[in-house]
Amino acid sequence: EGIKNLYYMNRHAAEGYITVEPELFGLLRWLKKNQPAAQGRVNVALGAVLNVWHAYRTEGKALPDMETLRNANLHTSFDDVLLNEENGTVRYADADLIIDLGAVAKGYTVQIAADMLDAGAMPSYILNAGGNVRCGASPLDGRECWGVAIQDPDDPNQMLDCVYLKNASVVTSGDYQRYYEVNGRRYHHIIDPDTLMPSDYMRSVTVVTADSGLADLLSTALFNLPYAEGRKLAEGLDGVDAVWVLADGTVQVTDGLNPMLRSNGAPNAR
Repeated sequence: EGIKNLYYMNRHAAEGYITVEPELFGLLRWLKKNQPAAQGRVNVALGAVLNVWHAYRTEGKALPDMETLRNANLHTSFDDVLLNEENGTVRYADADLIIDLGAVAKGYTVQIAADMLDAGAMPSYILNAGGNVRCGASPLDGRECWGVAIQDPDDPNQMLDCVYLKNASVVTSGDYQRYYEVNGRRYHHIIDPDTLMPSDYMRSVTVVTADSGLADLLSTALFNLPYAEGRKLAEGLDGVDAVWVLADGTVQVTDGLNPMLRSNGAPNAR
């Protein structure tokens, strides 16, 4: 009662400017600044389309028809989310717009926690929020770095590789955890904003960079891009590295990440 969270905002923001929790307003402000870095491959205003897919995935029997998806896509402009910075209030200019923060909320929240730990008396830590990992200063057991495994998309019990790092985040987006099958074909939850269908460029993308929120945003963006375009995007950003598992199982790694991988003999790997 009285909590003005995402659910409240989606129900009432089209009625006029409303006050929301400061943390939520901060995330919306962060997205206004940072979502453009995703080059249109991530859109938190895609909720109307994602809700259609969620309903069909929950039922698990059929695919949504394209007319339904296209109609929902008419109400997905993040420009229709209006922020009043002075009052900390939000309004939707489109009554049918729905915000879905699945591509960014965990990473953004993990970074808030990391900032608190960094500023306090516990700079050595590792946070794991289900695919979103943030490492602080070196472990206190003598190792230089933390080891974070990258899951094999074909076998959840196997490790594809391990990255060794400190003061950085590791975030993976993949097709192997939330999905359903129709006529023997798998349809996962990461939707291409252009085709309105599950992206089929690759199996997973892991992003390594300092800020967990940015890593979360970029892992989805790179998943929704062909490999060559995604690599160009990653290499054009300072301090961003990535591992791609392409649709055919091929693994590609940015040059900056190679020295941090166990498979390339990363130091302090134990």
